[in-house]
Amino acid sequence: MSVYDVELITDSTCDIPQELINQYGIEVLSHFVIWGEEQYRDRVSISPQEFYERLKTDPRWPTTAAISTPDFVRAFLEAKARGAKQVMAILISSAMSRAFESAQQAAKEVDIPVHLVDAKGPTMSVGWQVLAAARVREAGGKLADMVAAADAVRKRLVQFVLMDSLEYLARGGRIGNAKRWIGTVLQIKPLVSINHENGLVEPAATPRTRQRAIETLYQMFFERLDVTRPLHIAVLHGNALEAAQHLAERIQNEFHPLELLINITGPVLGINTGPGALALCGYNE
Repeated sequence: MSVYDVELITDSTCDIPQELINQYGIEVLSHFVIWGEEQYRDRVSISPQEFYERLKTDPRWPTTAAISTPDFVRAFLEAKARGAKQVMAILISSAMSRAFESAQQAAKEVDIPVHLVDAKGPTMSVGWQVLAAARVREAGGKLADMVAAADAVRKRLVQFVLMDSLEYLARGGRIGNAKRWIGTVLQIKPLVSINHENGLVEPAATPRTRQRAIETLYQMFFERLDVTRPLHIAVLHGNALEAAQHLAERIQNEFHPLELLINITGPVLGINTGPGALALCGYNE
């Protein structure tokens, strides 16, 4: 039986570390990675590490399939069966995935109230909103309080993503307003930001070297935050743990955030960002 009146659901692009998912009783639904004739559940039947290694060697290009309406119907009904009275689902940007649309349809087909939140971003843009809602629920808050907490975080979120190449973002079809870079002959390290109002990728900078790109990522990210207030920051990576750890160490030494997480970006997003990608995502209180 559920210990909560409100079941909190998210999708596998959230990139929340597993220990926090377990701690707060968050239900995570998996998207799908399709590789030739094989189909995998994101982070379940294929690990991020396995995915990135294969991405570098397999000549076939993987694709993704979003969580379907029947998948959401099943999850909502299972929440009811566990004793939940309501469901809150915080999902990847509707501008990046059909999952939100599928969840909307599913909500019409079940006899339990479902409140859907469009996170207007991917990875820990989703994750920070989920954690905010989960922590309010843990403290005894109701659905309205959980929704308000997620909304407040979303309004302050900053996310930048650095890629080793534009290839993955372009081939994955999630390039958003950065499409003006397509066809460039420059050997750039594309840096993009997430617009948390429309949920789209926005071009940020085109540094030429990785060292310069990492420095630009760092500077642009912290320019957007009020660093005088408590910070919640996540360092995400495309199987580049050492680089992520170096970034996290620098952040810890310079800004002493209230919360600092490191996690590998899962396969569904990794298709778009590629091996070696680095991202910073966070907000100030």
